[in-house]
Amino acid sequence: MYKILANTIFLGKDVLFLPECHSTNDTAMQLVRSEKAKEGSVVICGHQSKGKGQRGNSWEVEPGKNLTFTLVLRPDFLDISQQFLLNMMVSNALLKVLKDYIPDLQVKWPNDLVVPGIGKLGGILIENIVGLSGWEYALVGVGININQINFLPQKACSLSSLTGSDYNLEEVFRLLIAQLEQGYIALKKNKHKEIRENYLRHLFRLEEWALYQMGKREVLGKIIGISSDGKLVLEYENGDHQEFGLKEIQFTNL
Repeated sequence: MYKILANTIFLGKDVLFLPECHSTNDTAMQLVRSEKAKEGSVVICGHQSKGKGQRGNSWEVEPGKNLTFTLVLRPDFLDISQQFLLNMMVSNALLKVLKDYIPDLQVKWPNDLVVPGIGKLGGILIENIVGLSGWEYALVGVGININQINFLPQKACSLSSLTGSDYNLEEVFRLLIAQLEQGYIALKKNKHKEIRENYLRHLFRLEEWALYQMGKREVLGKIIGISSDGKLVLEYENGDHQEFGLKEIQFTNL
């Protein structure tokens, strides 16, 4: 299962499958530190027992039902200040594949895949290794709910729960890796404008008024874009604009 991929140039030519692990990002980090992984290596796990999400949240999955993997990339052709471009590219690539199954799928800033009004299908967690020379490695962790039906109280969904069908995990994995490689090549070719426009085209709540939580305060705002460094740009009713980092604002619901 999860053999070396034949339909890619460099991504997935080194695949490490683990029946169980704490976190594919942690495992990939250990491999990079010990020089046992290179750009294009993929760590995939059948059951991730301590998966990580944004804001320190956990990412819990049912064993053998979903896809949890980490790509090892070396985006040293980008400045570290451009790291959100990688985030957008990964989101776009996943969406391109998964929207064939779920047409209503959108990306919720910064990197959750959601079906509006239903729940979260998946997410991305990118952890960077930065050295004196700049951006050395990016560990791109991906979690996608595929065949899981039952979830804990949090709002979540899967391809299977939405369509009523079961899916071959390895087949979906191959499709995702191939599309991620194409996206990464486009990023290397400086197709930044195209990547950004595609991300915004599928951005959840773009140009829609909604309530947001800022600490203990709830405000009405409208997402009007993403700044060059990846911050959410919100417009208020009085026309003022404000930019927010990851821990500075929360969506009230889906």
